[in-house]
Amino acid sequence: MLESADFGSLINVKGWVRTKRASKNVAFIALNDGSTIKNVQIVVEMNATNEPLLDRIHTGAALSIDGLLSESMGSGQKVEVQAQVIEILGEANPDEYPLQPKKHSLEFLREKGHLRFRTNTFSAIARVRHTMIFAVHQFFNERNFYNIHTPIITGSDAEGAGEMFQVTTLDLENIPKNEDGSVDFKKDFFGKAANLTVSGQLEGELAALALSKIYTFGPTFRAENSNTTRHLSEFWMIEPEMAFYDLNDNMDLAEEMLKFVIQYALDHCMDDLEFLSKRQQDEEKNKKAEDRSMELLEKLRFVLEEPFVRLPYTEAIEILRNSKPNKKKRFQYLINEWGADLQSEHERYLVEKHFKRPVILIDYPANIKAFYMKQNEDGKTVRAMDVLFPQIGEIIGGSQREENYDKLLEKINALDIPESSMWWYLETRKFGTVPHSGFGLGFERLILFLTGMTNIRDVIPFPRAPQNLEF
Repeated sequence: MLESADFGSLINVKGWVRTKRASKNVAFIALNDGSTIKNVQIVVEMNATNEPLLDRIHTGAALSIDGLLSESMGSGQKVEVQAQVIEILGEANPDEYPLQPKKHSLEFLREKGHLRFRTNTFSAIARVRHTMIFAVHQFFNERNFYNIHTPIITGSDAEGAGEMFQVTTLDLENIPKNEDGSVDFKKDFFGKAANLTVSGQLEGELAALALSKIYTFGPTFRAENSNTTRHLSEFWMIEPEMAFYDLNDNMDLAEEMLKFVIQYALDHCMDDLEFLSKRQQDEEKNKKAEDRSMELLEKLRFVLEEPFVRLPYTEAIEILRNSKPNKKKRFQYLINEWGADLQSEHERYLVEKHFKRPVILIDYPANIKAFYMKQNEDGKTVRAMDVLFPQIGEIIGGSQREENYDKLLEKINALDIPESSMWWYLETRKFGTVPHSGFGLGFERLILFLTGMTNIRDVIPFPRAPQNLEF
């Protein structure tokens, strides 16, 4: 409707009031239905019928307007609606409604999670998020991947981290115990200990070893007691798994996917991205130039313009060890020796300062990576890969998976992972095993990058974090 030129036609618009301003003869209402960042201006003549209605209309009220579509004489808009019939669907008392037409802090809006979708910032994020969900499915569908729903409740820990939410129907006031004092999970619903999943990868591998190319896109859960701006207890993961793919194929797919969805955002979300870019610049206007973030659209195009650098971990360590921030002890975590687990500050240095383009790090030390990653012939490293982006650091983590039964079993035993809980995973290496690879993309981390937001709790509709289970 905002792009229509069918002036003089009678239309109906519905939405929520963003602002209202009135003069002696006319009132202007900015109405928004959530479909776009742009409002439609409603022009209301001040008369005996409309004035009592206008006294009841405030920011947050829901209206239905019948009126004539007209060409707007105002700046920044092509059309407006000359109101003929106004129906108030739902009032919003200005003494109680918390979202008034002024700037609210993100912290305040997190406390109003039931209403924050109505703000420009959070409606823009919601639209970008939806578009990216569609883009992800389109990307994989066009490449003949099959979408697999992997279990939310699981008996295994894919990452080996142990930070999992337990699922039980046991009476917590009267927990059944074995003779040795341990919990008798045989009395539980599944007859064994159960948890919320941290990853769909292991089950995804099972499907890939029959369907060749699959992907999962589902919720995952981490019971990590972390209250940082980068952690959530519930989040969404995109995890493709591909039979017959080696590490190079895996890197190619990851780069292709990231460029596809970012270009899709630029093609389909420009109004929202321009708004979010301006918002970011306003937030950072008082910062020193060197401390400001890269402008949002520039940052997105930065990722699209050049091939990603592909760099072995060992070379990255040498670059970091000899870097000025390391030598002058400006890094919070100094790089002194091979084997260090890289932090976000190191990843960002490689991307933003040294190479000035995205980087894929490969061949990490085996002892800082997961048990399922394929071992290299050097006996020290594994065929892992992390994709590093500006301002955010790691955005994708993946690897070629270990397809050799004996090597995988040896690793499982070395890490004291119960073989009895992984028998099904091991068996896939006995029956028609093939080289295969996959990766995981944290969806919220992608949205964080695309929107320029700085707190991951602001890019998921209802964030779950320690001591936070509202809405």
